[in-house]
Amino acid sequence: MWIETRCELHFDIAVPSPFMLMLRPRSGKQQWIAREEYHLSPMVPVEEFTDLYGNLCQRLVAPVGDFRIETTARVFVADKMDRSPGAPFIEVQNLPDAVLIYLLPSRFCETESFNDMAGQITAGHWLGYDQVAAIENWLRDNIHFSPGSSTVPVSAEEVNQRGFGVCRDLAHLGISLCRSLSIPARMVVGCLDGLEPMDLHAWFEAYVGGRWYTFDATQQQLRGGYIAYGYGRDAADVAIYTQFGPPVLPRYQHLSVQRQP
Repeated sequence: MWIETRCELHFDIAVPSPFMLMLRPRSGKQQWIAREEYHLSPMVPVEEFTDLYGNLCQRLVAPVGDFRIETTARVFVADKMDRSPGAPFIEVQNLPDAVLIYLLPSRFCETESFNDMAGQITAGHWLGYDQVAAIENWLRDNIHFSPGSSTVPVSAEEVNQRGFGVCRDLAHLGISLCRSLSIPARMVVGCLDGLEPMDLHAWFEAYVGGRWYTFDATQQQLRGGYIAYGYGRDAADVAIYTQFGPPVLPRYQHLSVQRQP
């Protein structure tokens, strides 16, 4: 399916402020970027680089006054997401080097405290994909997805204790449970066609059967329409913008996702 996305961020800047942005999706196995536009108003010098996780990032210094960032992209994505029940667990010694970092604890994804819990959730399931599917189902049944319930990232331990969270919170807990079983897992941020209410979205991927698979406990059924903007260990790695200096919040933020013919 073809999808067009539009993201608008408007700021009132009091002092010149460095920004790091992650607003350009890149083509890959799951998506093809056919066209994109990236507008800054006023226009300022921009440098682009690829971060440690393969994300396209832009850095700039926003000038004092009204500063606007507006992006659009026309993207082709699959009508259905791949599922692979029975895909095997890959022993750590056989994992690709680039995947190993997604086994380690990170800022919002503790692992040590979830060993017993992960074992209980996945008991009786085949090692690998079926374990992650069991985790996804457990999250869906036990952690209430509550859009707008938190504005800052919290740790997987806190999400588990309070029993509710936004999309990134459920992803953090899913990642932690996978890593505690020695299954590599990573955070993805982007958007999803048909999401209600419409906003930026987060989900997680797990590496089983020799490739990455998508899991999203916020949705009753996995469907097509996911567009990834960034990948990382947890939310600390995938912010669509990071601003340095005196904190500045957008006075206007809007995201639209529309299916195209």
